[in-house]
Amino acid sequence: MEKTTLPNGKLIYTLAILSCTLFCFGGITIVFALISYLLARKSETLYKQNPNAYSNIKTIKKGKIIAIIGLLLNLIIVGVTIWTLATIGWDAWSDEFMRRWNDGLQNSNR
Repeated sequence: MEKTTLPNGKLIYTLAILSCTLFCFGGITIVFALISYLLARKSETLYKQNPNAYSNIKTIKKGKIIAIIGLLLNLIIVGVTIWTLATIGWDAWSDEFMRRWNDGLQNSNR
């Protein structure tokens, strides 16, 4: 019997890698990590039903592990953002951001 690949193997791996590399953008890529993790779980259940029919389970497992790491990184970023906004407030944060932005603009014109 010829072995086939599990569905969404490349998509799982790609989304997991994107969630780990782009987590610094405010935790938005938590969506990529969740999609990757859920697809990996679905593929693993499909593999457990007929393990001799599929050949790329290692890619699925790697993608699932990377997706978990991406979830953790994104949750940390979201937690730090919420904590920062809760402790100093939005007004103080935005004032400090604008002050540093203007300082950077003045320094680049020199």
